[in-house]
Amino acid sequence: MELSEYVTYDAVGLAELVARGEVTAAELEAAALEAVAAVNPLINAVVETWPAECAEEEGAGEGVPLAGVPFLIKDLGVSMAGKRVELGSRLAKGSVASADSYLMRRFRESGLVTIGRTTTPEFAYGITTEAVLYGPTRNPWDLERSPGGSSGGSAAAVAAGIVPIAHGTDAAGSIRIPAASTGLFGLKPTRGRVSMGPDVDEIFNGLAVQGGISRTVRDSAALLDRIQGPESGDPYFAAPPDRPYSEEITRAPGRLRVGVIAQGGGRRRTEGAVLDALSRTAELLASLGHHVQEATLDPGVSWEQFVGANAQLWTANLVPWLDALAAAGRPIDPSTVQTEMLASYAWGRQVTGADFVSALGVRNTVARSIGRHFDRYDVLLTPTLPELPPLLGVYAEAVEELDGLGWIDRLFDRSPFTACFNVAGTPAMSVPLTADPATGLPIGMQFAAAYGREDTLFRLAAQLEEAAPWSHRVPAVWAGSH
Repeated sequence: MELSEYVTYDAVGLAELVARGEVTAAELEAAALEAVAAVNPLINAVVETWPAECAEEEGAGEGVPLAGVPFLIKDLGVSMAGKRVELGSRLAKGSVASADSYLMRRFRESGLVTIGRTTTPEFAYGITTEAVLYGPTRNPWDLERSPGGSSGGSAAAVAAGIVPIAHGTDAAGSIRIPAASTGLFGLKPTRGRVSMGPDVDEIFNGLAVQGGISRTVRDSAALLDRIQGPESGDPYFAAPPDRPYSEEITRAPGRLRVGVIAQGGGRRRTEGAVLDALSRTAELLASLGHHVQEATLDPGVSWEQFVGANAQLWTANLVPWLDALAAAGRPIDPSTVQTEMLASYAWGRQVTGADFVSALGVRNTVARSIGRHFDRYDVLLTPTLPELPPLLGVYAEAVEELDGLGWIDRLFDRSPFTACFNVAGTPAMSVPLTADPATGLPIGMQFAAAYGREDTLFRLAAQLEEAAPWSHRVPAVWAGSH
């Protein structure tokens, strides 16, 4: 298959070609690797590829919806037997997974052909992808800008046409933020929808979930159909959906009650270009028959309490993570760990057991407060980000002056809309409905729904994709033009 043809298909479309015998999994793998060679030197999104993998064997499985589709996994959150997982850190450089995680097994069972891994900020502690280990990842829409984080490598790779869908994780917006920054669709599932096992029962005390980033809604629906559901030993799980998400996208969403929120809870105000995009989105929803009204987002605690509790949970979780990696004989110092992570590690070591339990109490308060919003609204609409994708280097300014709390505060200040839904555990998605007229940069709109209601989001996403299609918009760096 020619690369120019390969990039015109989404994952479901490629799998259909394989199922009909019009193309082989090996031919798709070859096209994906050609795309890597064409655009990765410009965007630095793919850490390594595994061209020796047998696509026919890896993508076997007749009748599997995604059989033969090239796929990339993030360098964190999922382990693939015999492959390196370095967490974006020099401290973990060269680490090799001894076994598949449950999620990796499900990726295999879905027929996906995993051809490599993508960049992430160190330990995923960032909403831009600029780790020292492999250098900054660049946004295919503007190479001077970030593709977001922490799943920035996956988003950049999908946006540039390397693969139609890639793995991502999300603890405070790390699927939705890069999706918004690169003009893609990204849905954060409900807490407990996708198993984190077997090595851990939950990540960051339930703040983190796993999923994918794609160009089309149906690809994300097909992926979640294949990876959702509990595994043995999971401490809790979300109730199974009534029907496959791939079926939900064929159903009308009905007339939804939509609450529109323009400003986040922090100091940063939403930029004019993003406010204009939000207004256009609200008008589109009204034209589709939805009941749209202004709303406010109340997490039930002050912004300072919200950031402080998240900082305690994040940094306290970081401490044993780094300690375990250092047990292999490497020091935890500037030769192995970035400045902001050393500060977070030091701050986390000061978090007491009582502090940690109090932070969990804040998590509960936020979850209850956010949950009550969905008694009034079916969906909440916010910008995914309050600004256009930032220039590379912005987050590193004066980083040596920050402690662990200061680093988390900086991240949350630049992304005030996403993290509350991680704390609450409710599903949320970023939809690439519009772009900035002045720069052409994509602007994502975030939609959130009640716990377990991915069905509502997928129905709405499919309706929006039909009403305001985005697949015709491609970035400046695009494999199809090489």
